[in-house]
Amino acid sequence: MAAKEKKDVKITVCDASQKMIDLARDKGIETSFDRAASMKPCPIGAVGSCCKHCAMGPCRVPAPKKEGEPQKTGICGATAETIAARNFARMVAAGSAAHSDHGRGVAEVFLLAAKGEIPGYGIKDVQKLMQVAMDFGIDVENMSVDEIAVKVGELCVAEFGRQHGEITFAKRAPLKRRELWRKHNMIPRGIDREIVELMHRTHIGVDQDYKNITTHAARAALGDGWGGAMIATELQDIMFGTPVPIKGNINLGVLKDDEVNIIVHGHEPLLSEMVVVACQDPEMLAMAKEKGANGINLAGMCCTANEILVRHGIPIAGNFLQQELAIMTGALDAMVVDVQCIMQAVKDVADNFHTEVITTSPKAMMEGARHIQFEEHDPINTAKQIVTAAIENFPNRSETTLNIPEQKEDMVVGFSHETINYLLGGTFRASYKPLNDNIIGGRIRGIAGVVGCNNPRGVHDEDHLTLIKELIKNDVIVLTTGCAAMACGKEGLLLPEAAGKFCGSGLAEICETVGIPPVLHLGACVDNSRILIAATAVVKEGGLGDDISELPAAGAAPGWMSEKAVAIGHYFVASGVYTLFGTTFPTLGSKKFTDYLFKGLEEEWGGKWDFEPDPIEMAKKMIAHIDARRKALGIDKARERVLMDMEMRRELDAV
Repeated sequence: MAAKEKKDVKITVCDASQKMIDLARDKGIETSFDRAASMKPCPIGAVGSCCKHCAMGPCRVPAPKKEGEPQKTGICGATAETIAARNFARMVAAGSAAHSDHGRGVAEVFLLAAKGEIPGYGIKDVQKLMQVAMDFGIDVENMSVDEIAVKVGELCVAEFGRQHGEITFAKRAPLKRRELWRKHNMIPRGIDREIVELMHRTHIGVDQDYKNITTHAARAALGDGWGGAMIATELQDIMFGTPVPIKGNINLGVLKDDEVNIIVHGHEPLLSEMVVVACQDPEMLAMAKEKGANGINLAGMCCTANEILVRHGIPIAGNFLQQELAIMTGALDAMVVDVQCIMQAVKDVADNFHTEVITTSPKAMMEGARHIQFEEHDPINTAKQIVTAAIENFPNRSETTLNIPEQKEDMVVGFSHETINYLLGGTFRASYKPLNDNIIGGRIRGIAGVVGCNNPRGVHDEDHLTLIKELIKNDVIVLTTGCAAMACGKEGLLLPEAAGKFCGSGLAEICETVGIPPVLHLGACVDNSRILIAATAVVKEGGLGDDISELPAAGAAPGWMSEKAVAIGHYFVASGVYTLFGTTFPTLGSKKFTDYLFKGLEEEWGGKWDFEPDPIEMAKKMIAHIDARRKALGIDKARERVLMDMEMRRELDAV
């Protein structure tokens, strides 16, 4: 495709990103947008119809071209639905492993910190520590905070290797949901065990029943959502502080032309928390001054960005598809990466500039990059080494390649479950009752979770924004995490002022009264567990059914791209949530299996999958589902608003 033709194709709705894409093409530097345009997805593999699990294959089993034509099978006789189910389940296994391994790393560091073996980390949220301790059945009487923390750490680490029984946090789910899980043998025993067993079941010649495979895939996914990922979120909150509303900035314009610019990119906040500290260290600031910089500017990329944003207000440079574009500014002195969603191509782009790419995890090395390994026993020293490397690279910056876009937006983030509870009821009456009452009364139509990645197969950020604007226009409040949350930030949807501009009258009234945005930023993709906790709190508050599946709620990932997204989607479906994906869906090559996911699961689990590439149609489907749940609850009729006088109130009290 010629350069002019490429520029004529709409790629992104983000002006800063478009500027950097055009600059890259003018310089002949390839980015993910160019590779997506030149490399089309395999039409057979994309829909789950290719099996490469043994050396007899790969076997391709595309759908019959003509009606009545027999469906092909693999060499071993595996049917299209078996192959699609195995491929789907292996995505769940990999995605569950990614987030759960993150959780294990947090748990191990938490335990060392609790024992006083790591400088720099401590207990910042004692109240949440006590809550988690009670979840584990710890008798906290006559125990010090440190002793409680050690016990919590030991039990959290043990959750990964548990071989029997049920993971502890499963008890947080509504009783009706737990009974359903037990009926279908879906409650995870141990986090690692379910992932290993899922990989075994999908080996050649093992599980041949697509329904059975799907059920165990749910058990592994639940081990992530209600296990590994939830452990990560809870322990990070205890160590680093539970997020509260805080102001931040987002987009490439947060980079500065006169300061050392460092971007932390990835998903684990263990090191980035220490980089925040190191960037504020007087010794580091003095060193930067000696090198001619006016300071040190730290920014985030992807979900590491969300972690340090919600706790410290550190600005976000961009989401997944902006990682190469940040380097294109010529202002980035170091891109520091840990794990997950890191493109190998960042090193290729960095070779055209002075930017140094620094890897920090032994699990995620990159050829040609500098490696400064995160030492968990001395994290602040590791952070200082990284900041020093960036400072020393600052003089190598070229003024001729400096090109920072001006775009940056304000946003308000940090809406944890605890924060929402407080905002709705205050310190002494913290409760979800006002939310439930307004859903019952109709001012809020329902709740939507819109999460997930960017995918260059679509227009960058567009599907997220189109879907979310349509939802809030129809009085559906939105909870968001990950790269979807960042898209909202760049569009101004994470500001309270957005309510009057984008919302229907009912949702706008509530947001303006409480002082919140219509789209609530809950954190990183691992923090989707916060949505599960919030949904459970709504159920337990009463008036909206006895299970998550009965709530007027739905979830979506319009721009998903990773196996983590499939794992997240499956644990939401298994938790009773109607969940839609956009862009593509990995089982469409098997009608029988896809029909089971899209229709059959709802009868068994109360939740189901769906696929809709058009964000407007996706919004319509979500709203239709929300309205159906409202009707089932008997709250679908408009209620007259009555201003009660004292006589009417006395009559109520007398009843």
